[in-house]
Formats: sequence, structure tokens, C-alpha cells
Amino acid sequence: MSVKHARRPVGLSILCAALLFIAACSTPSQNVPSLSSVELDPQRQQLALMEVQQLQSKGSRVWCVPFARNVSGVQIRGNANTWWGKATGIYDKGKQPLVGAVMAFRKTSKLPMGHVAVVSEVVSEREIRVDHANWKRNKVSLKMDVIDVSENNDWSAVRLKSQPTAFGSVYPITGFIYPE
Repeated sequence: MSVKHARRPVGLSILCAALLFIAACSTPSQNVPSLSSVELDPQRQQLALMEVQQLQSKGSRVWCVPFARNVSGVQIRGNANTWWGKATGIYDKGKQPLVGAVMAFRKTSKLPMGHVAVVSEVVSEREIRVDHANWKRNKVSLKMDVIDVSENNDWSAVRLKSQPTAFGSVYPITGFIYPE
């Protein structure tokens, strides 16, 4: 007695194989790290804070750039307003805030050299917290609230809560630089 095997139409098998191949090979439109792959290193943050204390004890100025570089691990040098361009081809960049990413502020009359801050927490789609230096002259601010106030909800404009009860002026943001 012979057993007959059910056959799947050849066209359906080829279609299934093609779909599996495409799914396996596809990549997202932006090469952005997943939320779980980017996080602050507490040891790195502690070392950055110790460096700030040493600078302050010597009467030296505390700047946003070395603080952001030390906390995030993003190894870019130069004024903050140059970071976005210098990151091209070296680091992934995007408009999505992720923990550990560097938020790059555009150069403005209030921020003639730009500014950089490190995302320490993503609270919601439109709110994050950042760690940064020299927002308040010669000081480090940890877990400062930041809200997205951009018209298109794309993190191109933000307000920071630098006072206990109020958010300040609107600042333009270039985007986020993601550590390796």
C-alpha cells in the first residue's frame, strides 16, 4: 500500500521562500540602536562626575562637550555645534531619543557654540531627562526634564525645565547621536 504525500503548489513554495528571504535580509530605514542596546554606564558617569569635581576644585571651567563625551562614550571633539556634522559616517544619528544618546543642540544667539546633553531617561514619546554640564554655569545638571515642543513631534525643538516649576525657552535640536 502506498502513501500519497500532499503536495503544495510550487508557486506557493517559491512565494513563501521569497518572503522569508526578504524578511531576513531587510533592514530598518534608519540604522538606530534598539532601546535595550543603549544605556548609560554608571561607572562611566561616576568617572565623569569625579572629573568635574576635580576641575571645580582647581577653579577650572566645566564644559558640556567633555562631560557628554565622557558619559556617552561618543568620542567627538570640538565645539558642540560641530558634533552633528562630525558624527556623520562614524556614529548613527536620528530623531529618536534613546538612553545614552547625545542630544545635539543647534547654534543660536543664546548658545553660540551649541550644546550637547546625554539622554538619561526616556519618560514618554514627548519627554526625556538629560544629564549635562554647563547649562547652569560651571555646574552639572542630572535628570533635567526636557519636552519636545516641535510642531511635527520630531524632537527638532525642545524646552528644558531649568527652574523647579517652569520650562524655559525653546531651543532648536539637530537630533540624537547614538553611541556604538
